[in-house]
Formats: sequence, structure tokens, C-alpha cells
Amino acid sequence: MRRARRAIRGVRWYVRELTDESAYERYVSHVRSGHGEQPVPTRREFERMRTERQERDPRQGFRCC
Repeated sequence: MRRARRAIRGVRWYVRELTDESAYERYVSHVRSGHGEQPVPTRREFERMRTERQERDPRQGFRCC
């Protein structure tokens, strides 16, 4: 049973990293540790900032939709 739980946790971690689902948690950790006085944006605000940054960056390629 312990091996199965460990395997499931590993797969879950891998999928979250692969899809970048954990980016918000990493960002919150970064803001809290290095910029304590700065307010932490909500998940929605973070995703909006991230999308805008990607659209401004010419290295991200063409976005059709």
C-alpha cells in the first residue's frame, strides 16, 4: 500500500510539473520569501499576468487563439 501511495504522489507531482500547474505555488513562495511587503496576487491575477507576459514575449511564438 505504501508503494502505491508513493507512486501516485510521484505521478501527481510529474503531471503538475509537466502541465505547469504548480507555477502559482512556486510564485507565491517566491513573493513571500523575497518580497514580504508585496501583496500576493490571486490565482486569477497571476494567470492574467502570466498570459500577458507570454503574449508580449516574441520568443513565445505566434498565438492563434
